[in-house]
Amino acid sequence: MIPDQNRVRLQSYSGSRSERISFSTLDRARFVMVNDKPYRGSVEAYARGGTVTAVNVVGLEAYLRGVVTSEMGSGSRNELAALEAQAIASRTYALKNRGRFREEGYDIRASVSDQAYLGVERETPLGVEAVRRTAGLVLTYEGELIAPFFHSTCGYSTAAPNEAFRAVGPAPYLRPVSDRRPAGGYYSDISPRFRWTVEWEGSELRDILRRTIPSVLGIEQEMVDEIRNIHVRRRGPSGRVVELWVEVSRGAIPVFGPDLRQVLATPEGQPLGSTAIEVSTTKDAGRVERFRVEGTGWGHGVGMCQWGAVGRARAGQSAHTILATYFPGTRVDRR
Repeated sequence: MIPDQNRVRLQSYSGSRSERISFSTLDRARFVMVNDKPYRGSVEAYARGGTVTAVNVVGLEAYLRGVVTSEMGSGSRNELAALEAQAIASRTYALKNRGRFREEGYDIRASVSDQAYLGVERETPLGVEAVRRTAGLVLTYEGELIAPFFHSTCGYSTAAPNEAFRAVGPAPYLRPVSDRRPAGGYYSDISPRFRWTVEWEGSELRDILRRTIPSVLGIEQEMVDEIRNIHVRRRGPSGRVVELWVEVSRGAIPVFGPDLRQVLATPEGQPLGSTAIEVSTTKDAGRVERFRVEGTGWGHGVGMCQWGAVGRARAGQSAHTILATYFPGTRVDRR
């Protein structure tokens, strides 16, 4: 069975689709296999548009066992509090988004577009312990489940939603939070992606922008005839770039924070690591000859900083303290 993308359903729904096959095992010591990877619960498969989609139907706590270390890595004993924080955040996310794709026959996607889920193969004893120790715990604000965003590395501060997203409104618990340690440095500076640099040759940059600007911004490719300058126009509350101008022969093309990482794709074709960047250009005859970005952090920057959580756990902070820091004003409740 080769699914186009794994899906997860946390409860059963009745829908109009009837042509599907369900796979399960009666032996609790064995698992259902999809693409040679084991999954708990059962798997439903259905054909649509010439592809086969696999939906893992699994209980919430069993699902979380495959999420925590898919998101955070295996960790060590002194990082257990970070895994517990992730378990609470991921449980909240799953419950908050249950039924979002009801018409499609599943709850949430099993990729980083929702939260990473790789099934049994990524379960570890420490991750399972984190799920068990936090069973039933969720994050709330004024009694309601929050939108618990998380990302790899915040660098020096988390971000406000409008710095990263177009469709996510402000929330009291989603605001820039400093990641600085009292003794100096940052909790997330243990991340391998804490600092990074990307460089483009002028012609390489032009070719990339001629692809990304039309696809992301909907601007005609002919507008991107030559790159005369790229500079930061405005920064957001966390210091991340929220408006960048790409100057071409016909004027300037504004690129805003939610689009910046896709527009400034790397020479390898990947989105830029974050928008916490400094830029510099080398010009020749009024054109950009070389463009350089020095960045910090990795991901959208909103909510819980995963590497920051690891650093805080190593410093002795509890899961509750970590979550209260990254989601100020929230509380941990039992559901």
